Amino acid sequence: MTYIGLGHFLVVSAGLFAIGVYGLLSKRNAISLLISVEIMFNSVSLALAAFARFGYNEVQPLAGQAFALFIIAIAAGEVAVAIAILLVIYRQRATVWVDEIDLMKW
Repeated sequence: MTYIGLGHFLVVSAGLFAIGVYGLLSKRNAISLLISVEIMFNSVSLALAAFARFGYNEVQPLAGQAFALFIIAIAAGEVAVAIAILLVIYRQRATVWVDEIDLMKW
């Protein structure tokens, strides 16, 4: 019988984080950038939940889930603000491509 330990969860979390970083660095569409940031947030939440499941010295056992809930709340707020900004930019410029958005230019 195979035992899935902390290392397995951390490998999956690191893989998700790497996919998010790759998407953040390679995409030009603003929606794709938001999705990449969300993938990175979810990878951190997975790592924190795995640490909480397998425990660590003197820290309370539910600390990982509490941090994961904070990350989910922050991610929800970030998405709401970012989509509102993107809607305003789309109405003014009719594009969501990051390299075509130059609102600060004279």
